[in-house]
Amino acid sequence: MRRAVLAIAILFAAQTFGFAEGSPTRVAPSQTHQPVSKNIDAPHTSGDIAVLGSMTAPVTIIEYASLTCPHCADFAVKTFPELKKRYIDTGKVRFIFREFPLNPLSGAGFMLARCAGKDKYMDVIETLFAKQSEWVVKQPLESLKNLVKPFGFTDDSFKACLHNKQVIAEMQSVAMRGMVSGVHATPTFFVNGRELVGDQSIDAMANAIEPDLKK
Repeated sequence: MRRAVLAIAILFAAQTFGFAEGSPTRVAPSQTHQPVSKNIDAPHTSGDIAVLGSMTAPVTIIEYASLTCPHCADFAVKTFPELKKRYIDTGKVRFIFREFPLNPLSGAGFMLARCAGKDKYMDVIETLFAKQSEWVVKQPLESLKNLVKPFGFTDDSFKACLHNKQVIAEMQSVAMRGMVSGVHATPTFFVNGRELVGDQSIDAMANAIEPDLKK
């Protein structure tokens, strides 16, 4: 898998539109590994494009996800809204979303989210997760284009984004941070440095969060 992540830039630079036919999607098993401490990078460093919640929140959650991963989509649709309502919006959790594309198609989705701009980034991510079945298909480009057009894309800007080497490099840099932290599957969460792997229910997230709120 690590070689796959490292090869993303090469794949996009060489044949941006070559992924349409049968890109494999690797996903995390639905299980939890807890509470493994990780020497993760500082959560408040510059460079994170998607950061939600208070800087002074007692709990920081970092999620590494792949847009083509069904477990990631399940978390985004079923668990994240309640997590946001219960913990992020109330100042208890600072949430950082990071890209860990497991194939070029996922990388394309992340690139488009970046090209949409920081203020629209999470809206694009949420849309692509919610509509995953519509674009994670054998020939995804037209569906992907139609899904992001409401965020300001034209045919030309869509194509230009997927050829943007700077965006590729930025996305690869985020994935590398995950690799250094020991990420090997998606979704992977770090709750104040404790690792959770796989789709998590709101109860599982609460069990990981609540002890740190009582300290």
